Amino acid sequence: MDQLRKNKVSLRGASTGEISRDDLLAKVSQERELRSYARRANAAALFIQRVWRSYIVRKRAALELREEWEILLNHHAGSVTRSWVSSSVLRPFLFFIRSLSVQYQKIQARDISCTQTCFKNLLESMNSNDPNCNFCLLAVGTLEERRAWACQTRKLVSLCAFLLTECNKSHERIKDVIVVNALALRILVVLTDPKSWKGITKDNFKDAEIAGKMLILFLGARRSGYYTAVRRYFLTLNKQMDDRLLITTSAVTLAIRPFHMRESDFVDGDQPDIILSVEEYIASVLTIPRLTQCLPSALICALKHRTVLTPIFRTSLTSWDKVLTRLLEIGRAEKQSPSSMVIPPVGWALGNIIYLATVSENGFVDPQGSIPHMFYVSYVHAAMTLAENFLSRLENVGNQDIHRDFEASADESGAGENSIKISYLELLRPICQQWHLVKLLAASRKDTPVITEKSASLGNQEGSEKLELSDIARFYSSMLRIFGVLNHVGSLPVLNMLSFCPGFLVSLWSSLESLLLPENVHTAGNSSRSSTESSLNKRRVSEKKVKSPKNDGVNKLVDVLNKFAGKSQAMHYDMNLARGQPESSQVNEEPTNTVWDVETLRGGPLGLSKDVSCLLHLFCATYSHLLLVLDDIEFYEKQVPFVLEKQRRISAVLNTLVYNGLLRGTSPENRQFMDSAVRCLHLLYERDCRHSFCPPALWLSPGRTNRPPIAVAARTHEVVSANDVLTSPSMGSVITITPHVFPFEERVHVFREFISVDKASRKMAGEVDAPGSRSIEIVVRRGHVVEDGFRQLNSIGSKLKSSIHVSFVNESGLPEAGLDYGGLSKEFLTDITKAAFAPEYGLFSQTPTSERLLVPSPSAQHLEDGIQMIEFLGRIVGKALYEGILLDYSFSHVFIQKLLGRYSFLDELSGLDPELYRNLVYIKHYDGDVIELCLDFTVTEEYFGKRSIIELKPGGKDISVTNENKMQYIHAMADHKLNRQILPFSNAFYRGLTDLISPSWLKLFNAHEFNQLLSGGNHDIDVDDLRNNTKYTGGYSESSRTIKIFWEVMKGFEPSERCMVLKFVTSCSRAPLLGFKYLQPTFTIHKVSCDTSLWAAIGGQDVGRLPSASTCYNTLKLPTYKRASNMREKLLYAISSNAGFELS
Repeated sequence: MDQLRKNKVSLRGASTGEISRDDLLAKVSQERELRSYARRANAAALFIQRVWRSYIVRKRAALELREEWEILLNHHAGSVTRSWVSSSVLRPFLFFIRSLSVQYQKIQARDISCTQTCFKNLLESMNSNDPNCNFCLLAVGTLEERRAWACQTRKLVSLCAFLLTECNKSHERIKDVIVVNALALRILVVLTDPKSWKGITKDNFKDAEIAGKMLILFLGARRSGYYTAVRRYFLTLNKQMDDRLLITTSAVTLAIRPFHMRESDFVDGDQPDIILSVEEYIASVLTIPRLTQCLPSALICALKHRTVLTPIFRTSLTSWDKVLTRLLEIGRAEKQSPSSMVIPPVGWALGNIIYLATVSENGFVDPQGSIPHMFYVSYVHAAMTLAENFLSRLENVGNQDIHRDFEASADESGAGENSIKISYLELLRPICQQWHLVKLLAASRKDTPVITEKSASLGNQEGSEKLELSDIARFYSSMLRIFGVLNHVGSLPVLNMLSFCPGFLVSLWSSLESLLLPENVHTAGNSSRSSTESSLNKRRVSEKKVKSPKNDGVNKLVDVLNKFAGKSQAMHYDMNLARGQPESSQVNEEPTNTVWDVETLRGGPLGLSKDVSCLLHLFCATYSHLLLVLDDIEFYEKQVPFVLEKQRRISAVLNTLVYNGLLRGTSPENRQFMDSAVRCLHLLYERDCRHSFCPPALWLSPGRTNRPPIAVAARTHEVVSANDVLTSPSMGSVITITPHVFPFEERVHVFREFISVDKASRKMAGEVDAPGSRSIEIVVRRGHVVEDGFRQLNSIGSKLKSSIHVSFVNESGLPEAGLDYGGLSKEFLTDITKAAFAPEYGLFSQTPTSERLLVPSPSAQHLEDGIQMIEFLGRIVGKALYEGILLDYSFSHVFIQKLLGRYSFLDELSGLDPELYRNLVYIKHYDGDVIELCLDFTVTEEYFGKRSIIELKPGGKDISVTNENKMQYIHAMADHKLNRQILPFSNAFYRGLTDLISPSWLKLFNAHEFNQLLSGGNHDIDVDDLRNNTKYTGGYSESSRTIKIFWEVMKGFEPSERCMVLKFVTSCSRAPLLGFKYLQPTFTIHKVSCDTSLWAAIGGQDVGRLPSASTCYNTLKLPTYKRASNMREKLLYAISSNAGFELS
């Protein structure tokens, strides 16, 4: 049966091995694809054969035609007519030159001779006075002649563009190529200038002018390739190529021909062609790197002409999208070019336009025209548009990536990134000139119409917008950012000019004040301010529809954090704490604190319009730069450039802006704006810390209603990234950059919390297992506290955080009895600072001011281990701060500024060396010739009888101080005294201090607050607080008669006497910042029993023993006095005797 099935045959005629349906379909599909491929391959083969045969035929025909053409010209003896030139010379020449050279983008040697011969014949015809022989007159001939002339001249333009690119290539017959280019460009110059045609009559001049204009329009069009060829030619050109001067001159002449066409010459459909020509000129010519460096001065003057620049400015506004698209195409095509990699084409366009718009070192091009001063308006708008796009390119692409790519493909000539940047910044040099700004400000005061982006053409359509101060601010704000990215000294050249331009800063603030503080501004004002206000108000309203800061979300977040931190809303509103600094008589306290919280800035930078942001950026950058050179006499006495009332308003505006910007975040493009605002705010705040001109409530005002809880902000303080601290909303960034918005007492709580957390982490790490473990035991001789402490503790670094057990050795060499439970270590810290900070020790000296503040002595570097000793003292001070032990010393603000990582400027010199400060201010305001003072750039210093001369700048001893460089001298001298001289000591002290105290903890405070943190509060004590935190031993209690008398006597003392009592007991005359609750060890009054009876006291006798103190335990040993007068007398004697334990 199985055998029969094997031999069974299908009735359909197929065998048992037939394929399935899916396989059949796949096979059919594959065969169809093969047939399709075969058809396409056949068609492609036919196409290739057709193209190849066409190429062979055309090439053969071109070779034959060239042979015949050469024979014809060599043997031609007849007359040279214009028709013969067109049909017999030019027409065949254009055919074979295109087929044999242009098509290959390389001119053949034989074609060079043919081209030269053709152009000579053509020029000979064009110079003929005979109308029948002049080729140019074909343009006014019959219809056929006109068409032939138009076609052939356009092909000549394209051929000229090709020949111009050949000048850039290494060619064995380069001299002949240069001659051919000179002839070709000469021909085009004549053809595009109908006025120079010979044989033209009045009757046909109009037709000739139309023909010339049409040729010019084609020359400026992109399809002609002329501007692209000019770009390639200029890219390899330099001023040393004298043999190409004629070519360069003709090329520039032709490039600006479209700009010289009058608007009256336009006919229907011509205006768009003119706009296209200007667009192509901007994209191809004005983006050439170092354009002005490779052209002769005469040609640069031609490019600077008003008739050339005005259409450029207008087109930059009306057709910006098209121009930008073209610039991007050029940038992609030349992405491997070093110049384009460092500076994109839009940047070169900006630089070239700014350079060309200035005729000389002190003026713009002649702005006179049909509309007065419109040139300035168009210039600012065009440059501003280019600058903002250039900045977006720099920010999007990333300056570091550009630099890295450039370094990988630097050209062989060695022209590196810096040389390109220097060349580019040279183009922007007019921006740094004061006349540039002055003329723009003058134009802004005139009611000038301008062609705006709404304009559709280059015609007479005018917009109603005028040049505003906000436009100038946007322009200079962009330039500051550009200089900040490209210049190795940042935006310093621009800021130097802006800061000292008369009235500019005041004008900026007047506009800002009218916009941000309208209720505080009088209605009287100039017209420019009112027009600026109305314009910016309109823009701000329109932009606020798009931008709306999410205040509700932030407020909700703050409410949640308040609940999380256990802080009620009532508590939040009642935190009106001052900074603990005495107010100046110049400060007028406002009846309400809300006046200092500027409502218009509560949204931060995100809530501002573009115009207001640029005004603020420019103001902050300029004023912060000016503040560096303003001395206290100018700021407080002369009150320039602003009176103190305006200074307070400026401080309030910046304080509100920066606080809300940090709390809500800002965009990356506003980074430089926020940097400037923060820098300006810090300068004003630090000046107020030295000499107050603002009420304390001003600095606390922005955070009174929505300040994040201090506990939450503190936990984020140390984890804030330095990279995004200005752009990302962060409570940590608020306390990092603007800690002053938190009351001083709150920040002290944060500081102590940081230390508590650090101690807890050390305990968890096993560094502090139990009391007394891992402690450091040292033995100190009474007369050598500094030396013994330095020898035993200097090398342990951060381990000084551990407990110190001190054993004292008396002057006889015998160990003193007693165990150290904290009192002896406190005594050790007190004694070592008392000895080391004494001026006679040589490490520190006192400032000549009334405060007698401590500052490192310059002679310390000449002492043995002087720098190491100062580093050790930094650790000792850090130990005191870490343990909460008060030291009755205060450092100079300049020295503390260095510990906080801040640079000091001239105005701070008055607190360090008042005499030198007065002398420098005298030189600054000296009316005569400073050279009469016989000063040079040196300073003489004397140490241990030896004098040394230090140069303030290289070669300073040979540089005399003059009226021109006296500001350099003043600031060099101040920099030497404030920064360079003190820097080695502050660095050493900082290294020791930060072994125990984190730098981020220190930055919570300013210089004045740091001294308070170290030495305590104000120069008085709260008797009730001290009484509530006092411990009684030896038999005393709060109800004891002697104790009651003591507190009565304390309240009757003068503040200075109370401080002396506190110093007598604790060795520090100031109370702890957070109250006596935090005094360690606790203030103690110990009973000293005496034998005087009550009847003796009634009879007039009382205890004669003096009170004594044990400062290491903060213990007052008080005899049992019975009378208040006697206690007062004994206490005053004891505290005035400079003795403590010895009185026991």
